[in-house]
Amino acid sequence: MYRTKTCGELRLANAGEVVTLAGWVQRTRKMGGMTFVDIRDRYGITQIVFNNEVDAALCEAANHLGREFVIQVKGRVEERASKNANLPTGDIEIIASELNIISESITPPFTIEDNTDGGDDIRMKYRYLDLRRAAVRSNLELRHRMTILIRNFLDSKDFIEVETPILIGSTPEGARDFVVPSRMNPGQFYALPQSPQTLKQLLMVAGFDRYFQIAKCFRDEDLRADRQPEFTQIDCEMSFVEQEDVINIFEDMARRHAPVR
Repeated sequence: MYRTKTCGELRLANAGEVVTLAGWVQRTRKMGGMTFVDIRDRYGITQIVFNNEVDAALCEAANHLGREFVIQVKGRVEERASKNANLPTGDIEIIASELNIISESITPPFTIEDNTDGGDDIRMKYRYLDLRRAAVRSNLELRHRMTILIRNFLDSKDFIEVETPILIGSTPEGARDFVVPSRMNPGQFYALPQSPQTLKQLLMVAGFDRYFQIAKCFRDEDLRADRQPEFTQIDCEMSFVEQEDVINIFEDMARRHAPVR
């Protein structure tokens, strides 16, 4: 194992433990004979301390760490003398005893911070760097929690999730289809679904009285504030119900809250 703990889970209760962390270098600071390195992973940030008086060679290696280096550090958890109330791990630090540089990095084109200095164009060019920012990651984590909640809620109401095909025949609807040429049938095309309407109706006729899907939809139409060429919708269908039944179920679902971590 590259790590025994994540960079976001250590607390004062862990003081005295010897742990191994792995992650990305967020920043480094040199103060006198000590070097402080903040190491980051998906779960948080932990401060690592290298002391020149304890291990000069190790401290010198830490002085050459750059932003976004991937490192592995082993050390002892200790209570911080100067605590950081802005970090969940701000009450502790790791006194480093070993350092392993897994991967070096050139200086990134923008800072990996919530308030970054990168514009939209450069962040999209280096999207894998942008995804490292906590502000972006939290959006993906929220979406994950929402989809888990939706699936669990609808499952408790006897809905069945059915994944319908992406390559379908074109249907005469309002928006223009994206089309995909068929290699095996020259001159013929598949259409990408604007929504699973036809297919979910097949499910209702077949007796699947409660269906849902977190469905990808594609519409080759002019952009609007609430619409882009590819989007996701919660698609549902119910049989043997009245309007109030539908309203009550989905109002109940909308009132549910995803757990906050």
